[in-house]
Amino acid sequence: MASVTFVQGPLGPTEVPLAPGTGARVEFAGVVRAIEGDGVVASLEYEAFRPMADRQLRELGAELLATFGLLSISCEHSLGRVAVGAVSFRLVVDAHHNKEAIAAMSIFIDRMKADVAIWKRPIWAGTHE
Repeated sequence: MASVTFVQGPLGPTEVPLAPGTGARVEFAGVVRAIEGDGVVASLEYEAFRPMADRQLRELGAELLATFGLLSISCEHSLGRVAVGAVSFRLVVDAHHNKEAIAAMSIFIDRMKADVAIWKRPIWAGTHE
């Protein structure tokens, strides 16, 4: 099963149930960092073209489920403003074995960053946005 959820603001703790038969669970949490390039960031502002981003993430998840024989893949992504130190992206992959779960996670993240209609804009520290 591949699931995609968008949340307004930062993500809370994961509540993804363990898929039956799971022997390996890999979780990745993307955290907003304070340094972006040469500047200091107060927060990031995320936006997405939802119909396209939802479809792209579901298709990517389904492709990786089939390719690696995964049991489940769950993606959560923030929209709107997320402060430094908060979680803005989470990916949870359940598989029979760790090798497949780790490989799928790496591919998912790389392809999401390159291909999915989600954008971030830094809100620089000291600005009044």
